[in-house]
Amino acid sequence: MQLLNRVRLGAGVAIAKTITAIVKGLNLGAASVLPGLIAQRIHPRVLPLLFEQVKSGVVLVVGTNGKTTTSLLLRTILENAGKRVTHNATGANLINGLITALLADTNLIGTLDRDYAILEVDENILPLVLKDCRPQYILVLNLFRDQLDRYGEVDSISRRWQGAIAPLPGDTTIVINGDDPTLNFLGKNLPQTVRFFGLTEPDLYLKEIPHAVDSIYCPQCGASLDYAGVYLSHLGDYTCPSCDFKKSDLNIDSREWGQILIGIYNKYNTLAAALMAQSMGINRDEINQTIRTFKAAFGRAEELTIEGKHIRILLSKNPVGLNESIRAVNDLKLQGKSSVALLILNDRTPDGTDVSWIWDVDTEPLTASGGTIIVSGDRTYDMALRIQYSQDQAPDQANPCKVIIEPNLEAAVQGAIAATPADETLHIIPTYSAMLEVRKLLTGREIL
Repeated sequence: MQLLNRVRLGAGVAIAKTITAIVKGLNLGAASVLPGLIAQRIHPRVLPLLFEQVKSGVVLVVGTNGKTTTSLLLRTILENAGKRVTHNATGANLINGLITALLADTNLIGTLDRDYAILEVDENILPLVLKDCRPQYILVLNLFRDQLDRYGEVDSISRRWQGAIAPLPGDTTIVINGDDPTLNFLGKNLPQTVRFFGLTEPDLYLKEIPHAVDSIYCPQCGASLDYAGVYLSHLGDYTCPSCDFKKSDLNIDSREWGQILIGIYNKYNTLAAALMAQSMGINRDEINQTIRTFKAAFGRAEELTIEGKHIRILLSKNPVGLNESIRAVNDLKLQGKSSVALLILNDRTPDGTDVSWIWDVDTEPLTASGGTIIVSGDRTYDMALRIQYSQDQAPDQANPCKVIIEPNLEAAVQGAIAATPADETLHIIPTYSAMLEVRKLLTGREIL
């Protein structure tokens, strides 16, 4: 049976690598999914067999927002510390994508010689992965509503996660966002080693709780939580007035850590990667050195220079993500560093076909701060209508924004670049499939 397993694994690897070579050779994409699908058909247990070969442990990174950036930062920290790391860098985070990433670093007979594997995992398939696979580390970033046509509410997802994680060995390390009440409750009820990250900076509180908020009730007793303040959506400093539930003591002090990428959400990503790296034995100086020089993942605050213009791409695929992108752009508007934004809304399968979430976004601050807003994408007119309603909320503002509606994406991108002053940054704010299209237009290369 052992010999049969080895033969089947070898066959799966050989065919997967052949498919990868063909797809890349013909410039058809990055071959980030198909090889894994074929390998699993040949050997259904290929994923746990690959997990078992990783020498020091597999890290699963899960959460609604920030997986790709946090995974890349953690990978970079480990590699700068001399570790050999496998990583699903394209962001293909379903089962076939995980298999493909691991197979890419095996030899021709399926041997994987790596210290760590860092795998970002779609939140809905974490329980499926954990049925057969045993990671040594799990990093839990946040839990927001996302793709309303695909996922349930955040508390139901958290319950499924708890059921899947609880049976793991006691020496599994779980790093969790303690600022998220639902995840904090999850962490308090897990038997493994649990460490919490979060913010300890009241000066970063939002002025009010935004509309895109998911979890302001106590997960223990159901009472409305008392917030001293919120940093992002429902993430903040809280206690329950009706029971003993409160924010856990954190294992990292956010005031002692810097960041290079813009936005509060990237502060969370930085802290998550730093605490996980510390939990894996990497010293603080090495972590800080990587943070100071880190470059963003594609589309996640990624910066490009095109036709002499500075461009930043801020992937925004749900209410919380778009709110935070707007917050970051407005901060730069106030500094005179940005006056043009391109919003692109698609409704394809990777984005989620239900775009009603845009009405949970606080777009009013973006229109109130003036400048030029260009709207494009498959659902151009849905987004344009949302922007129009935002403008109607303040018809007499002193500095009204200029709105340009351009359904043709290539024309919208060219118009946005042309409208951006040479000393400012153009912010492109797309959903997922739109981000891939934009990058292809700007760089001439596809990601997937």
